[in-house]
Amino acid sequence: MSTLDNPMDSSPAETFSASRWTQGNFFFPTRIVVSPQRVIRSKSRLFGSNEESIPISKVASVHIKTGVVWSEIVIESTGGTDPITSHGHRKADAQRIRDLIETYQAQAR
Repeated sequence: MSTLDNPMDSSPAETFSASRWTQGNFFFPTRIVVSPQRVIRSKSRLFGSNEESIPISKVASVHIKTGVVWSEIVIESTGGTDPITSHGHRKADAQRIRDLIETYQAQAR
């Protein structure tokens, strides 16, 4: 099946970066990438990077904890693996991440 046959595959991935003003994000801010296929948390390091991925079909829930300025987002999977956690995102970005995941899950059904 080509991307023309499946409209979910033609959607571009969206990337959300944590603020550099939050703990642990000054030099290498955490990035969350949401695509129709998966959610990826990417954290760069001085030598290399650390990535975690959950397929959209395996996302069980999305929790958003909001503070005065920044939000923390926790994405849990149905597979029993550790959840993807990222802090230091703007509230609007955290809500957009949740909305994208819910939209992609609804399209997959």
